[in-house]
Amino acid sequence: MRRVTFSRNFTLSLSRTCQCYCKYCAFATHQAHIHAPDEVERQLDEALKRNAKELLVLTGEKPEVNPLVAERLAAWGHDDFTSYVVWACERALERGMLPHTNIGVVTHEELGRLREVTASQGLMLESVSERLMETVHAGSPTKHPAARLATIEAAGELKIPFTSGILVGIGETEEERVESLEALARVHGRHGHLQEVILQNFVPHPKYYGAEVADIADAASKARWKDGDDPSAGATDGEAPAEGSSPSMPAWASPVSIEEIKRLIAECKRLMPDVGVQVPPNLSDWWPELVDAGATDLGGLSANGDHISPEEPFPSPHQVRKELTPRGFALTERLCVYPQYMDSEWMEQGVLDVIKLKYWSFIPRRGSGRTSEESFEAGTAERAIAKGREGRELSEDELTALFSETRPELIEEMRIAADELRSELAGDTVTFVVNRNINFTNICIVGCAFCGFGQGKRSPDAYEVSEQDFAARIEEAVEFGATELCMQGGIHPDLTLEEYGKWLRLAKQVAPQLHLHAYSPMEIDYMCEKSGKAPDEVFSYLLECGLGSTPGTAAEVLDDGVRQRISPNKLPAARWVEIIEASHRAGLRSTSTVMFGHIEEPRELARHMGVVRGLQERTGGITEFVPLSFIPFNTMLGRTHGIEEISMAENLKHTAAFRLALGRSITNLQASWVKMGLEGATEALRWGVNDLGGTLMEENISRMAGSQHGVRLEPAQLIEAARAAGREPAQRSTLYEVVETYPVAAVPA
Repeated sequence: MRRVTFSRNFTLSLSRTCQCYCKYCAFATHQAHIHAPDEVERQLDEALKRNAKELLVLTGEKPEVNPLVAERLAAWGHDDFTSYVVWACERALERGMLPHTNIGVVTHEELGRLREVTASQGLMLESVSERLMETVHAGSPTKHPAARLATIEAAGELKIPFTSGILVGIGETEEERVESLEALARVHGRHGHLQEVILQNFVPHPKYYGAEVADIADAASKARWKDGDDPSAGATDGEAPAEGSSPSMPAWASPVSIEEIKRLIAECKRLMPDVGVQVPPNLSDWWPELVDAGATDLGGLSANGDHISPEEPFPSPHQVRKELTPRGFALTERLCVYPQYMDSEWMEQGVLDVIKLKYWSFIPRRGSGRTSEESFEAGTAERAIAKGREGRELSEDELTALFSETRPELIEEMRIAADELRSELAGDTVTFVVNRNINFTNICIVGCAFCGFGQGKRSPDAYEVSEQDFAARIEEAVEFGATELCMQGGIHPDLTLEEYGKWLRLAKQVAPQLHLHAYSPMEIDYMCEKSGKAPDEVFSYLLECGLGSTPGTAAEVLDDGVRQRISPNKLPAARWVEIIEASHRAGLRSTSTVMFGHIEEPRELARHMGVVRGLQERTGGITEFVPLSFIPFNTMLGRTHGIEEISMAENLKHTAAFRLALGRSITNLQASWVKMGLEGATEALRWGVNDLGGTLMEENISRMAGSQHGVRLEPAQLIEAARAAGREPAQRSTLYEVVETYPVAAVPA
């Protein structure tokens, strides 16, 4: 699945007064136009109400050339317009919004002043064609390519995260478009500061005859966002005169086809492969096809509309998501500054502090963890690796050091130590189980931010498996050769303890030979709540119904600080431990898990591993530990917190650290091929893993979160994976009894 990003922004058209006379512009005016401070404050408060993270400050160029504007600025205590922009940005930062300014061609000194209070800045190059200075840019000296490139160059010298782009269809040739992209690529090659390039197709605008474009844009946006699917929904209040509703194409303009934009996308990716490619989703019906062609960003889906093209409202994030999801794309929110620039080299500390305070989850991982900057006593990681290899218990600091480690030579030592410990405990056998998953319902009332599986009862994606379908799936599992049935579901508001028991009894009725591995601690906790019984009583009842073992899922990270942030309605860490201990007292074995690669820090993972190891040393009832890397694509946490899927290198490093953290307490470490892919899981066999999990046959939790690694494997694929790693494959039962081995010449039926 590929991500497409957008920013949740609010546009402040601080001043529309402009010194330029561009023929295509309906935004600029040569009258005195500037918002007073109290109006700016009011709009900033409105932006907060609309949940904007970015304030887009949009202005005409050098509005102070108008004497009335200059007079007002002086009355408000500002020597120039840039000073007023700085003031507005400071007011936005105080409210926790990140400013992105686009105020035209400015000096090196002015860029530097803005850098102190902005997260990013922008200026459209538009075109390098000097011919256009005689047509659409006549009378607009700062539209000369040299002037605009000088500002873009200065921004690079100042290390300002920057957005630029080209305007397509204003009379330039295809060759000139490519030359414009090449000019941007040269500047970016020198400074590396371009985070995205906009490919904006020209659309003709009506004349607004002194109307406030912000009012027109806001009304149009409200109508479209309210009316949902109607892309033609337009403004109702303050709209332009009817005669301007369908403006004709000017003589100097050149019509643009979708194929031409696709070619420009390809050129962008060729010339600047590390730069985002943005296409505006409100200026054409093509934008989904442009995403297919490689566009990576849709810009700011501004809640108060597009002030440059006010009669063309942006679609809402919900409307965009409905278009993209069937195409296999995940729409993900970003900040106005791209992740790679979120450090003190590229941003002033005051702006970074806002990100760390309000938007910390958008800060990219550096090593392991998102914001951790812990330092350790020299030799801590080396000592942890040595102790872990010997199976000795590691301190919280030592575990934190392992999860934080970034030095390649130390990570390789971790791998070797984890592999040696695996060999000592499990030998060279790689096990797997032939099983079937049945997620009998995805209706859920918990509302975890990391989940793409759970749905409300009225959701069109909600489902409940019928008894007939349930029985048919079990029969398919038996025919497939399964020895285990794994059952879990959402926390359905109507399910009772007896309903959960019914599924177990039905499974045993259809296939009494199957081992029933069912019901997470969250489900057990819910059964306790619904029945008024203690966990011991619930397990006693479920055992009578046929329960064979318990999955140790719903663990996520066993640190209540993390749990409150990602799933405040889920059972606390201590309750998870209490339920797993009760299952062990009942004579049931359980697995144990961790979900990592989201917002957790290395120290929080260290605490999780301390809880799991301590639990195992008390009860001895855990059969395996299963690391589950977070799949962000179709989850609220991924959509709105900027969290990327953890890299394979980080995934493998964590795998080795988990093995060393467990020591000799838990023999079996499993790689989840659903999360990592079979290739990744095969590589994990060199990082401490001795088990490849199950065949599954169906798997809805990771699939609905956006996993692209399938939901079913054949035993032969798992056997081949084990052999590819130079190991000996064996089919096992749920409780790790060997069912069948496979000599080199043997092929499973």
